[in-house]
Amino acid sequence: MTQPKWWQSGVLYQVYPRSFQDSDGDGIGDLSGIARRLDHLVALGVDAVWISPIYPSPMVDFGYDVADYTGVDPMFGTMADFDALLAECHARGLRLLLDFVPNHSSDHHPWFRESRALRDNPKRDWYIWRDAAPGGGPPNNWISDFGGSAWEWDEATGQYYYHAMLVEQPDLNWRNPDLKAAMLAAMRFWFDKGVDGFRVDILWHIIKAADFPDNPANPDWRAGMAEMDKVLQRHSTDHPEVFAIAAEMRALADGYGRDCVLVGEIYLPVERLMAYYGRHGEGVHLPFNFQLIDAAWNARGLHRMIAAYEAALPAGGWPNWVLGNHDRPRIAARVGEAQARVAAMLLLTLRGTPTVYYGDELGIGDVAIPPDRVRDPRELREPGLGFGRDPVRTPMPWDDSRAAGFTGGTPWLPLNADWPTRNVARAAADGASMLALYRDLLAVRRAHPALAVGSMRLIEAEGDVLAYERVEGEERMVVALNLGSREQTVTLPEGAWRPLLSTRHPLPDRHPRLRGNDAWRLRADEGVILIADAG
Repeated sequence: MTQPKWWQSGVLYQVYPRSFQDSDGDGIGDLSGIARRLDHLVALGVDAVWISPIYPSPMVDFGYDVADYTGVDPMFGTMADFDALLAECHARGLRLLLDFVPNHSSDHHPWFRESRALRDNPKRDWYIWRDAAPGGGPPNNWISDFGGSAWEWDEATGQYYYHAMLVEQPDLNWRNPDLKAAMLAAMRFWFDKGVDGFRVDILWHIIKAADFPDNPANPDWRAGMAEMDKVLQRHSTDHPEVFAIAAEMRALADGYGRDCVLVGEIYLPVERLMAYYGRHGEGVHLPFNFQLIDAAWNARGLHRMIAAYEAALPAGGWPNWVLGNHDRPRIAARVGEAQARVAAMLLLTLRGTPTVYYGDELGIGDVAIPPDRVRDPRELREPGLGFGRDPVRTPMPWDDSRAAGFTGGTPWLPLNADWPTRNVARAAADGASMLALYRDLLAVRRAHPALAVGSMRLIEAEGDVLAYERVEGEERMVVALNLGSREQTVTLPEGAWRPLLSTRHPLPDRHPRLRGNDAWRLRADEGVILIADAG
């Protein structure tokens, strides 16, 4: 391939800013706190930091309700703090990505306050307003992702406004050219400051069918599922007009000439996800591939999933993978700590750009949130169904001092219960820890182009084994993963192979080299990277 872009060979790391490091003792993480902990990211070996929203906000949805797209919420610090963080990142060779929230603003945003003031206000059409249905009631049957109708009646102006999320998060009208220009100007503001890209929140939501028809009922909905799933979001999301907007965002990013990257949050089936690359590569650089988050953890299913994803990629489309984020359960909570180690090797050796979620490098699992400490509106609106996001947003444990070194005050959410032993300081001193494994994996990835940017060929295997070969030039590597709790074997391709790294410390004491067609024994819950000896 041609010389890869940094975002093709690199690794992204997501920081949830409320929970990374508090610098002022209020129990909530901030920008200065992130700057203080950048050396951890350098030692880990990642290439870029993606920070969830830091904009001024009433924090009804913890920053995803934006009241000013070109400011910094005082909770997180000042614009000077942001500038300092950006400079510190760049000084360490780290890129910085921000979260951009284009689908909706806060109802506190000055734009919305103008929009709802009068029907003939110039900004009325910056949001989505509709008359009541004949006979009264919401204009259609669309359901908010947080449950309940997605339409809110405004008594003063006698119309409904649309909110795909909370009622406090009215949707923006991207068909209005002035609104679109204002949002692109906000992106330009941050690019001008020197940010290296954006993760674009719920990109597939930002254009809706213009005639607002009812969504079809979901015949598979059952009690215990989210209320939003009562209907199929056929008309309220993934409208073809979104691709032209994504192309405008891409052109803006590419115009800066420093390989700025756009990562689109898009929860869609693979065949629909691919359209967000653009017909000719003019879409977002990386439409997020979330399949590993929801996939059943078995080798044959993952083999088929990876093959289908690779086959679906358009010409020039660069793949990407992610195990978790601020909305979904952590990998260690889903598959257990032993398999979370195997999952780390999978994430960091598949072809494409991986994104690591903060805390996964420690193996943090499920964190119990007492009822009186629940903060997430998702859980508060539909309690007990398992949709709460607080357990994956808990503070980062740095050491065994008070409050795990996260804050001098009281953490805004509880820490993981095992924080006195599961923390960065303890893990950094343990060569067999999850953190050590992540560091080793990232070092091997950085040292071997086959893992960073090479081609990939899935290897036919049996039982609980998932295996593939990575090749770049003369370099050949095999990754073999045992997704089960019993010893398994895998037949190696032609060549002379020696192991480089195992998820189980240390490497097994075996003959250092095997020949092609030899059977490599994988211990229970073990992943191994092997390299072919030259000649």
